[in-house]
Amino acid sequence: MNIDTVVDKEYVGHSFRALADAPTSALRGISVKDAKALAQAFNVHTVRELAELKFVKWAAAITALAGEEQETPAEQARETLLDSGVEMTFPASDPVSVDAGITRIEVPPETVNAHDDHQHAAKVEHSTQKGLKKEEAGAH
Repeated sequence: MNIDTVVDKEYVGHSFRALADAPTSALRGISVKDAKALAQAFNVHTVRELAELKFVKWAAAITALAGEEQETPAEQARETLLDSGVEMTFPASDPVSVDAGITRIEVPPETVNAHDDHQHAAKVEHSTQKGLKKEEAGAH
């Protein structure tokens, strides 16, 4: 990456040390007015102070870790039940129809009871509540 693409033209060619101690307005996209707002809100005057701002560090850490976070038990249960529901709706083991234009529907959609259907709607609520309890217990 060419560092000159992220700094104002006045700072092109400066060393990293000089850029770190430059005002925040040296960064392309931060105007003098924006720099004044940063100084007023966070007492930040230089690129180094901006980089060392605890809020910036927290945001960077959260963003980096977000990609590595595992699903919660509730999210895992929802995904598993969704996968099972799709498989039950379109089983891979369905025999090939003699007439490929015919689709097998076991229960007409207008008569399906969402509580008692083959996707186990009641289990979703139970597994979600169970997962939430596990999460709460793990957090303490």
